[in-house]
Amino acid sequence: MHVAIVDEELPYPLNSGKRIRTFQLVCRLAERHQITYICHRNADPQEAIEAEVELSRLGIKTLVVDRHVPPKAGPGFYCRLGANMFSPLPYSVASHRSSLLDRMIRDVAAREKIDLWQAEWTPYAASLRNLGTARRLIMAHNVESQIWRRYHESETNPAKRWYIGHQWRKFERFERRVFQQADQVVAVSREDAALISDQFGAAHVDVVENGVDTAFFQPDRSQREPGQILFLGSLDWRPNLDAVDQLLSTVFPAVWAQETSARLCLVGRNPPDALLRRVSAITGVELHANVPDVRPFLARSALMVVPLRIGGGSRLKILEAFAAGLPVISTRIGAEGLNVEDGVHLAVVEDIEGMAPAIVASLKNPTPGLAQAERGRKLVEREYDWRILTNRLEQLWERIPEFDSGVQARAHLETTKRILK
Repeated sequence: MHVAIVDEELPYPLNSGKRIRTFQLVCRLAERHQITYICHRNADPQEAIEAEVELSRLGIKTLVVDRHVPPKAGPGFYCRLGANMFSPLPYSVASHRSSLLDRMIRDVAAREKIDLWQAEWTPYAASLRNLGTARRLIMAHNVESQIWRRYHESETNPAKRWYIGHQWRKFERFERRVFQQADQVVAVSREDAALISDQFGAAHVDVVENGVDTAFFQPDRSQREPGQILFLGSLDWRPNLDAVDQLLSTVFPAVWAQETSARLCLVGRNPPDALLRRVSAITGVELHANVPDVRPFLARSALMVVPLRIGGGSRLKILEAFAAGLPVISTRIGAEGLNVEDGVHLAVVEDIEGMAPAIVASLKNPTPGLAQAERGRKLVEREYDWRILTNRLEQLWERIPEFDSGVQARAHLETTKRILK
């Protein structure tokens, strides 16, 4: 098949969950299919060069257009947020629209036979709207409206809460439209798939979970530092920043009060300056930004914490911890979307208030957590290896031509519902 993938940027280097998932699936599929990757140029110039070289090495054709990435701070940012009040599109969709990208898509569609168009992030489904009868797949890394709903639930500032609620409702309308129009939607968890099908009426929804390279991540307990607590995640993503704020404000101080040997290690890309300044003033906390390899941190830590209050999809970092044999303590939201059991593969607490007691208990008695980590390793070997998941996505690619178009399928679904009534 010849598959054209439309995305925000090239998925390299592998320093975020989205990039890791996309790269691991696409690089394997490129061994058997012709792939053209159409996207904006990576914001970091060095990353842009490295990414094009790496994807070219894998036989993936890249078509990259330039764009100006507007800053997410300052008066101009707030003016853009205000102007978005008059747009039918959510800000995250409108700010990623690009006439150059749309023109590139039209040019490729006109001169090449593309068997399938894949929007690698839901907002980019908007760029595939004028392709006639072309087959279209949406890779839903998250249900974006669910994340915005959770932002709304956790926000205490009345003005911000109102604006977030406005964006949440826009995203619901946007996702309903693009999911119904797609020939195939791929979710990363059964929970997300059910939401996309039941709430948004998508006709064809299947699951290709997040995964892990079980050969790359291996258990190594020789370097464990008993008091080290690890948080791993992109530090330019709002749910992770909220989780880190909870760690620094309430969780780690409560742990430190009982275990003065405890240390908190934050690892992630692109931390904001305010976070760097905050961490430098806190005893027992260190931050490592934009590291080339997370495995040394997984090897040295005693446990990983996932204190998410906001999120969707599923967490690749939990799978990486399992593969590395590292115990995990997570909130319920942090662990959702994965086929895991509390007390079997990891420790799950209902909310942030339960995080500190669970961490202290694990530091004082690590044996149960280590046993859970061993079972987690077996789980990812059995269900979450990228080779297994690549085969699943490939089967969906090859099945899509059998479907009616998304619009036809939706009409057929509504007709069927009326007949059954």
